[in-house]
Amino acid sequence: MLFFGNLLKECGVTERLAETARTKMIDIVTILLGLTVGASTQANVFLTGESIMIFGLGAASFVVATAGGLLFAKIMNLFLRKDNKINPMIGAAGVSAVPDSARVVQHEGLKNDPSNHLLMHAMAPNVSGVIGSAVAAGMMLSFLM
Repeated sequence: MLFFGNLLKECGVTERLAETARTKMIDIVTILLGLTVGASTQANVFLTGESIMIFGLGAASFVVATAGGLLFAKIMNLFLRKDNKINPMIGAAGVSAVPDSARVVQHEGLKNDPSNHLLMHAMAPNVSGVIGSAVAAGMMLSFLM
């Protein structure tokens, strides 16, 4: 579906369909998914102490991964030549929340400098974060099994 949305947008002939898929349709699908998941989940089963703890641990892991990426990029910049420095915001995109963390980096970069387009540069560590998460999960499962 991601490819289909890009196809609608880039072909240039289906502007109305691309606009609908980008705005109204995504809102409708989000509402329908929320309703179906919400209708099939009971609060006493879903909102337990364990699930709230899992949500908290997930939020903490995003904070630690983002801060770690920023700090690692700053440490790398200490050892790089002045003309070869890395934007520390790229390190923040190493979180495996594709493509949202890369979009946040792009948005914040544009706020600071309107000519600072970081999206493609941020997608590389973003996808690497997904691959790293999958490898770490596989290793963890191999230890537990």
